[in-house]
Amino acid sequence: MKTSSIFIALAAAGMMSSAVAADQRAFTVQDLSNLNKLHSAAVSNDGNTLVYAVKLIDADGKASSDLYQLDLSDKNAKPKQLTSVKGTEHDVKFAPDDKSIYFLANRTGSSQLFNMSLTGGEAQVISDLPLDIQGYVLSADGKQVALNMRVFPECKDLACTVEKKQQVADAKTTGREYKQLMVRHWDTWEDHARNHIFVASLNGTTIKDAVNVTQGRDTETPPKPFSGMEEVTFTPDGKHIVYTAKAPSNTQAWTTNYDLWQVPVTGGEAVNLTEANKAWDAHPTFSADGRYLAYLAMSKPGFEADRFRIMLRDNVTGQEKEVAPLWDRSPHSLMFSKDGRKLYVTAQDVGQVSIFEVNTQFGDVRPIYNDGSNSLIAATEDKLIFNKRSLVEPGDLYTVNHEGEHLTRLTQVNQDKLSKIKFGEFEQFSFKGWNDEKVHGYWIKPYNYEEGKKYPIAYLVHGGPQGSFGNSFSGRWNAQLWSGAGYGVVMVDFHGSTGYGQAFTDSISEDWGGKPLVDLQKGMDAVTKQQPWLDANNACALGGSYGGYMMNWIQGNWNDGFKCLINHAGLFDLRSMYYVTEELWFIEHEFGGTYEQKKDLYEKFNPVNYVENWQTPMLVIHGEKDFRVPYGQGLGAFTYMQRKGIPSELLMFPDENHWILNQDNLGQWYENVFRWMDKWTEKK
Repeated sequence: MKTSSIFIALAAAGMMSSAVAADQRAFTVQDLSNLNKLHSAAVSNDGNTLVYAVKLIDADGKASSDLYQLDLSDKNAKPKQLTSVKGTEHDVKFAPDDKSIYFLANRTGSSQLFNMSLTGGEAQVISDLPLDIQGYVLSADGKQVALNMRVFPECKDLACTVEKKQQVADAKTTGREYKQLMVRHWDTWEDHARNHIFVASLNGTTIKDAVNVTQGRDTETPPKPFSGMEEVTFTPDGKHIVYTAKAPSNTQAWTTNYDLWQVPVTGGEAVNLTEANKAWDAHPTFSADGRYLAYLAMSKPGFEADRFRIMLRDNVTGQEKEVAPLWDRSPHSLMFSKDGRKLYVTAQDVGQVSIFEVNTQFGDVRPIYNDGSNSLIAATEDKLIFNKRSLVEPGDLYTVNHEGEHLTRLTQVNQDKLSKIKFGEFEQFSFKGWNDEKVHGYWIKPYNYEEGKKYPIAYLVHGGPQGSFGNSFSGRWNAQLWSGAGYGVVMVDFHGSTGYGQAFTDSISEDWGGKPLVDLQKGMDAVTKQQPWLDANNACALGGSYGGYMMNWIQGNWNDGFKCLINHAGLFDLRSMYYVTEELWFIEHEFGGTYEQKKDLYEKFNPVNYVENWQTPMLVIHGEKDFRVPYGQGLGAFTYMQRKGIPSELLMFPDENHWILNQDNLGQWYENVFRWMDKWTEKK
């Protein structure tokens, strides 16, 4: 097993020693926006060839994306550029014979499927469909392809959907008509179209006879907005498609009952494979020989952060079992070994996202690699290929053998851009939190740290609330930016965080303002005693979503702890929040029922009920397209503070959702955040 030191003093891409050159500088939001981004990696079936895409950002901020090929059998091999056409190639997959690759690209006015020989020549478009292809998977023999397109369920062909879309565009009226929830999701109003799966024959140069195997079903396949084609697969014999979806119903807004469905590739009646489980089933994955179907299953209906169990179904005997039932982690990816006897999975684990090997027969779980946040790309006979990020690494591809040894870096896509950046050193710490139970966190030193000085604190509180601020590199809440701005950073994975066992995660439900607040208070006390350079009396706290809720909660229940607060997309009034959010299952689980059923609990932890204690200066940030926590929640908090005379400012983004995605807006976000913190803290 690869075991890393808990103390990290590596900078840039992890290749430099702690002796930092004098010309190194702080990491800025412009640096973050201009980082190259690695994506769409795939490994050939024989394990010898890697193809990946890199989005390159030039000095002027202009982006381009191309594919690169790397020979994994040659330790001295250099990447070879495969494409140079304007636009982005993504979703790369190898043909079964490894002689060509498939990918999606918009080169003809819409997103279509391309094939490219690896022996030379240009990529050829092999689909000419009137709708965008949003994702695809290949059958094992490469003779079929399953395509994801967004259509109107009542339409019997693609032309019908095209016509209906045009009718909507040409309509003189603008009213949206609905008869049931959900009427909107995340940042989009329901348009009555659905993600559906089409199966077409494939001969390498053309696809034909695309059949909608989810024809007429009022269901999203794959589920939106965050699932992809990992939720769709062919059976190994190529005769069926298995996919994840909810059953059509009027309960979409308050159920998490996703099931696995199997349907013939020719279309027809879909069979529910997991009807007995009323909670979330996901990620169907077959062994190469087709003997076993592995998938992930939660056990608590209505809960989106329950532990995913690994389920294994024997397709010969029909028997099914839970693999590793005593393993208290929640995997979020599955990959069979070539012989089908092992599963390689990733799961959050004490601040990391680690790679594990799970024996499918005996349920033994063996850690393979546990440093940073890792996502599996492929498992070959002798090694694993994965993407690694950490608090000092934006993301690169690595290999490691099955014993967790011989770690090898394959890419360095930001080596030049980070060569003069000095990241803050960081360390994981622990302390006795609520009920004296062990709680973990991270601290990060300011980039310009000098021994003997004290530094103001940026106290980052994660959202979710079942989430984690661990050893990872974020494109949004990037902790190194506060280090670059001269702050010491503290992040506590309070009760309710993920990666510490399901009981720890469950403990926040029906106790939003209880255990987490105790952990945050004890965490501040502990870390400032452990690290005297952190100035406990010179701190600002900030968080988004649940972290924003906690800023409102701190205002009323810990109002002398901070010089300032920053609330992004935070819940202010739980009563109104219940009636305007879109995913009712979330808030109903967190508070044990509907507002009417659990009114006392909602009001117990409702920030609006404690506004008489508010006094700390607060910056409120929100997106008008945020349907998870609608912007009225932020506006309400700001309105109260303005009427009360509490120093406060509001930053409202009309074109952003629960997150800030536009890079220019991200720059404005950080500009306001740092300005607000600098105003209320002192830097010595």
